[in-house]
Amino acid sequence: MRSRQDIVEIFSSFIQFNADRFSNWVTEPKLRRSMQNSLIQSPQATTKENFWALYWYKLWLAQPESLAFGHLYAYLQEAGYWAAQNIVTNFTSSQHTLADCFQMAITKVDKILQGFNSQQGFNLKNYASAIFTSTIKETLRQRQEVDICTDWSLLRKLSHKRLEEALQNAGLSPEKIASYLLAWNCFKTIYVPIQAGATRQLAKPDSVTWEAIAKLYNSQNPSTKIHQAETLEQWMLACAKAARSYLYPTVASINTPKPGQDSGEWLDNLPELQGESLLTNIITQEEIQNRQTQYKQISEVLVAVIAKLDVQAQQILKLYYGEALTQQQMAAQLDIKQYTISRRLTKCREELLKALAQWSQDLHISLTSDVLKNISAVLDEWLQGHYSQTELKSSRE
Repeated sequence: MRSRQDIVEIFSSFIQFNADRFSNWVTEPKLRRSMQNSLIQSPQATTKENFWALYWYKLWLAQPESLAFGHLYAYLQEAGYWAAQNIVTNFTSSQHTLADCFQMAITKVDKILQGFNSQQGFNLKNYASAIFTSTIKETLRQRQEVDICTDWSLLRKLSHKRLEEALQNAGLSPEKIASYLLAWNCFKTIYVPIQAGATRQLAKPDSVTWEAIAKLYNSQNPSTKIHQAETLEQWMLACAKAARSYLYPTVASINTPKPGQDSGEWLDNLPELQGESLLTNIITQEEIQNRQTQYKQISEVLVAVIAKLDVQAQQILKLYYGEALTQQQMAAQLDIKQYTISRRLTKCREELLKALAQWSQDLHISLTSDVLKNISAVLDEWLQGHYSQTELKSSRE
């Protein structure tokens, strides 16, 4: 893939695939004009991408529905692409293509922006890379279960929370959701697989089972009794459909034409930015320098700890964060047990977390639960960025 170099292109263009391969960058005119105007209005601003990433992020915080989101969506295209590329390369058994994995990642831009904390000293792209990678892995795991399960198997595998979220996502009323959830609980209580481990290909319950489920439902909800067991079957099929749609959502591009219209895209709905002249008030070079200083300090701390780890531990970190291998793949490559990989990986993270916690205390930062949570996120972000850069350097040499 050709990396973008021009600052305007970086914040206004999107990846176009052709037969599951990168084809070219497509520039969105509205975003290009917005970026060009920002550069003209603030000639003193740098052309470094980290500066503008933080600028658009700050504007997005102030105006979530503005073009700032479009600029950030464009900016994170490469991070999403390389996360998808690493997954596809290492998960050879996956039926999903590079374009599929890219779409799984890029749809989480809003989640990334909501979770990113610019005060932690890291850049947005590194943070996004870590989230993209974990998102693709989790989505592939979920989709594998969804794809190979019958509706009845899927219903037994779902958690109460996941099904409730799926039904809410489907737009059902609270009353209907409550009825569906009660019926689902009755279904799980009555329809229990006889053979352990044979839950993925469960057949549809027979009429006797449906009658038993209906009887249990009516006993727990006498105010709205069900008179036909077929109603429960329809409800359960609706639950399964909602769950599949929720776990396996349809991806829509911001360049998708508006429904029922010959022209116009969803991107057109994003309002123009207000107050772009506030650039110098929103982000300053001093803030950039402070963040870079923090990042350098954290890097020095973590690099020193990693250097003290034994060779195998360092290799495990490199394979996990740099090459995005699964624990099974790492175990096969290193010829050791998977549980050993898991224990060693956990131990390495503990050592690194201790070092970061000590660094925070040296800065007189109280280690509250929120701070500890942020430190863990910072560590994952740093490891992802550190080993990704290491892999990139190795590939160029």
